[in-house]
Amino acid sequence: MFNPSQEDVRRFFCDVYAKHRQGLPMEALETIAAGWIDQHPEYHEDLADADAAVARVYDGSNGRENPFLHLSMHLSISEQCSIDQPRGIRQAVELLAARRGSLLHAHHEAMECLGQMMWESQRAGRPPDGEGYVACVQRRATKD
Repeated sequence: MFNPSQEDVRRFFCDVYAKHRQGLPMEALETIAAGWIDQHPEYHEDLADADAAVARVYDGSNGRENPFLHLSMHLSISEQCSIDQPRGIRQAVELLAARRGSLLHAHHEAMECLGQMMWESQRAGRPPDGEGYVACVQRRATKD
């Protein structure tokens, strides 16, 4: 199993941003990441300098979210949907995207469910509850 360090993750996204801007060929995962990067121009400045990105602390104290965590969550949800794991996540995210009129907005709502699932799992010392995660996304997809 791949377990990248914080530096690895930050350099990955910075490298993708640089490749995308230069029109260089990319791997499939890089292409998906570039699509999410395009959806978040507010992160472009952070992605433009890999060394500064590696050194920067994103602790929320300045009111800014961590762009690398955010983009990583987009990639996670994209991968989950591509393989429908946990079972039902693809349909739930698709329904949420249809209800909200945007895959971007659907991902942002699904991120709240994903973050909640991970927090609860870590707090309780239990494996992540995939069924609860899917149910959370489904609830959001069925309410106005």
